[in-house]
Amino acid sequence: MNDNSSNKTWKDQLHDIIYEADTPIGKTFDVILLVLIVLSIIFVMLESVKGLPIDIYTFLYYGEWVITIFFTIEYIARIIAIKKPSRYIFSFYGILDLLSTLPLYLSFFITGTSALLAVRALRLLRVFRILKISRYIGESNKLARAIRDSGAKILVFLFAVVVLCIIMGTLMYLIEGEESGFKSIPISVYWCIVTMTTVGYGDIAPATPLGQLFAALIMVVGYGIIAVPTGIVSAQYAAEEKPKKINLNTQICSNCHTADHRDGAKFCHKCGEDLFNE
Repeated sequence: MNDNSSNKTWKDQLHDIIYEADTPIGKTFDVILLVLIVLSIIFVMLESVKGLPIDIYTFLYYGEWVITIFFTIEYIARIIAIKKPSRYIFSFYGILDLLSTLPLYLSFFITGTSALLAVRALRLLRVFRILKISRYIGESNKLARAIRDSGAKILVFLFAVVVLCIIMGTLMYLIEGEESGFKSIPISVYWCIVTMTTVGYGDIAPATPLGQLFAALIMVVGYGIIAVPTGIVSAQYAAEEKPKKINLNTQICSNCHTADHRDGAKFCHKCGEDLFNE
């Protein structure tokens, strides 16, 4: 990228700092942001620990306020730095940034909302942009499409499993009866689901030899059932056409907030805006 910082407005320079990770200052800003997010999460976790010295709770409280104020300034700066603020405000990261900033302010009116600051952990997703591993997002999209396209098959399969659990649960109710804890058909169906999914809480267990034999059969069937959805999605994933590998950069359009531009791109592929404001 050419050095044209002297020709850029302060908004363009602010945009480069906040939204870009290709420049040293942009990467530094994002690293500082991630460090503060991690510290904030640690502070919230420590605040839930009982019995610590009062000085530590005081430090955590004021430390959380310092971080929240920083995030508030950052959120406002992100809105100012882009030409169409609504693109950021209603984007995934925009909503996430707002939700991670509000809880501490809401704690003045609603007790206990400060614990919701743990939602800031989701902001760590920005590490994808900093480490320039957004090129792998295409593979995640491929997996998402495979799951979506397999939805009908999986729903039919789950419906069949529910019917099977009702039948087997009813049979176990008839075999064991209330004496063994199978007090009703719904409870027996619950036991069947727990057993078939191999969770096995152990709150209800068959006592008769026939019931134990039937339970063993359900366990074996459960192992086979667990593998079916995985096979459905795997087959659909394998059937997906392999996408052409495209290297993406971290440049974000200051006009329309579009990301995922190809390496070397000088203009936004959506609105045609100059990516570098040259």
